[in-house]
Amino acid sequence: MKSAVIVFPGSNRDRDVAKALAATTGTEPVFVWHADTSLPDVDLVVLPGGFSYGDYLRAGAIAARAGIMPALIAHHRRGGYVLGICNGFQILTEAGLLPGALMRNADLRFVCRTVKLSVARADTAFTRAYSDGQVIACPVAHHDGNYFAEPDTLSRLEDNRQVVFRYADGTNPNGSVNDIAGILDDTGRILGMMPHPENLITAHQGGTDGVGLFAGLVGAVAEPA
Repeated sequence: MKSAVIVFPGSNRDRDVAKALAATTGTEPVFVWHADTSLPDVDLVVLPGGFSYGDYLRAGAIAARAGIMPALIAHHRRGGYVLGICNGFQILTEAGLLPGALMRNADLRFVCRTVKLSVARADTAFTRAYSDGQVIACPVAHHDGNYFAEPDTLSRLEDNRQVVFRYADGTNPNGSVNDIAGILDDTGRILGMMPHPENLITAHQGGTDGVGLFAGLVGAVAEPA
């Protein structure tokens, strides 16, 4: 599986996700600067965590208007996959590629710890290596991870089964509505999630629960169209 990682001013998890991709796919990803206007021929584009543009205006608001975004949209329309982690999730909502918004955490504090996630559905390209209802560990590190959507949007997400990860066992760290930790777009090829699966890939990181997400994508890409 070929992949690219978009780097913004203030990205700080780009190297983490690149290492995770190399370890799980066997191929080194390409780094793409946010001001570029084209992408290489890849299967997956990742928007990594961090604090793009210092979270000025709103988290992800400026990055959502970066020069690379039209190429990202074109990549998706051609059938490519997009993964936004933490700040990447914020960017995807600000760009209108995912519904809803990420607000300040309910307690107005930055949170950095490991939480539990429940896999709400395991029949997607991103979750196929897990099982329905499986509970996995995953680190979080954010100040603006409180997912919110208007009632009609939330109903549509739930009815269409676009929620793929929920905070489990009372570990919701930010007040997200319905314990939502990760959602898909209506094509199933864009995933935004606040937790960091790239930081649980090898045993020395404390566990390997994040491997399944990347392994699932490798399997999905390998399948004939």
